[in-house]
Amino acid sequence: MSRVTVTVRDSAGQAATAAANYTILPPVLGGYYLSGGADPTADMAGGNFRSLTQYRSFADGYVFPGYNRPWLVTLGRSGVLLNMVLELKHYGAPDTGPQTFVVDGVTHTVPAPTMTIQQRPGTVWPKAYGYGQVLAGQCDGLFARALSQYRTMGFGVNIQLASELDTDHEFGTTESGKAYTWAESDGRAVQAMTYIVDWFRAKALPQGTTFSVGLGGFDRDCFRRTHPESLMTRLDHLQWNVYATSPGHTALDRFRRTKDWAVVDLGPVALSRPVLIAEWGVRVAELPDQAGWIATVPPAIARLNAERGPFIARTNYFNSGWGALNPKVTGLAALRAAYARPPYA
Repeated sequence: MSRVTVTVRDSAGQAATAAANYTILPPVLGGYYLSGGADPTADMAGGNFRSLTQYRSFADGYVFPGYNRPWLVTLGRSGVLLNMVLELKHYGAPDTGPQTFVVDGVTHTVPAPTMTIQQRPGTVWPKAYGYGQVLAGQCDGLFARALSQYRTMGFGVNIQLASELDTDHEFGTTESGKAYTWAESDGRAVQAMTYIVDWFRAKALPQGTTFSVGLGGFDRDCFRRTHPESLMTRLDHLQWNVYATSPGHTALDRFRRTKDWAVVDLGPVALSRPVLIAEWGVRVAELPDQAGWIATVPPAIARLNAERGPFIARTNYFNSGWGALNPKVTGLAALRAAYARPPYA
């Protein structure tokens, strides 16, 4: 915090002095994600887009930069900050069987994933590498493969572990035939996330590497359980996602909800970490004026960053699913206009 002192003097020689403290906040980085992990270069052209979210599974043989994604390296080397979401959820591989592969001359064998997540009734439950498998070292080969590829990128990224732990655990999890409640799954995830971050930090990493853990941020108890200070000492960002899915949802309320929980429930280390919003969006079915809603985001973020609590540092719009821009040209114009205003500009 800085301090400015001003003294004024009138023609009679009488003087008055006043002082005020002030803080210069860095600009918030406006970001983007394009459906399917597609090349967003054309969409970002001409706008103040400075951040980007991508999604990868550790099961995929092409984690960094991703299969046929040379544009990601181009964007990263041009200064766009990348948030790479790396998941234990299994996708991007030919099947869910065991894998054997060679990394830097070392052969690794990784067993098949043994956990199911996102166990919503009436749906097919996705498979994932289990938290027990992580803690037993059975997934170390997956991490080694990702790290070897990461080192070739030429720049550092934020590694976000998991997309949304609360979505993964909401209906419990099952690993090797044993069922775990939501709360139990949160506790096991914290242990596994700690293991993974420690595994990576023990290795030589590209300069600028940071870490976070992904949450949708829709359940207060889960948010508290997954952010103990022991884990936050290892992480560089807080993270949650923000969606407007009701006509009554305002930008201020939606971005504020999880921040308010953080201020009340989390410890000083967690509150010292800047916030990375990996996903935010407006569902057009309930809020057809997406552009109008997007225009309210800059003043909402500015107000929240002027209040007590963690600083929102990046907001990456999710142009897919709930946040799909429709019509796209109008939505992109609204994003460009929003990111051209303070606190982004």
